Amino acid sequence: MLKSKLTTALLRTGVRAGILTGALATASAPSLAADAQGDWLRPNGASKIRISPCGGALCGKLIWLREPRKDDRNPDTAQRSRPLVGVQIVQAMKPTGKDNQWKGKVYNAEDGKTYTGFIELTTTDRLKLQGCVMGGLICKGETWSRVD
Repeated sequence: MLKSKLTTALLRTGVRAGILTGALATASAPSLAADAQGDWLRPNGASKIRISPCGGALCGKLIWLREPRKDDRNPDTAQRSRPLVGVQIVQAMKPTGKDNQWKGKVYNAEDGKTYTGFIELTTTDRLKLQGCVMGGLICKGETWSRVD
């Protein structure tokens, strides 16, 4: 009888430990990267950007502008007459190791400069974009909304 109680107690402890181990493993397992691909609208509603794969990275190009214009602030004078629609503004974004975050380059057509950039999927319908200077010390960004 004592052997039976001891066996039962050990089994219960083992089962509890197994359940606890399984729960901890599930809780600490990294989540799968969410899908940042799709069409996104800037908060001011002035433009839409399509994020899609490019090589082993993600890129984004302008697909619509409320007020179409040329890339007139581009530092390359030969590019200043091209329409902004179709220009890749999110470039070579690769996973950073942080869930749902990618790092690459961002072209800002407002000033014609390219910055170190980050995109982060904060929810399935919100994408935060940041352009940074000084090695990421100073960043400025906005949150885009997914559109159909």
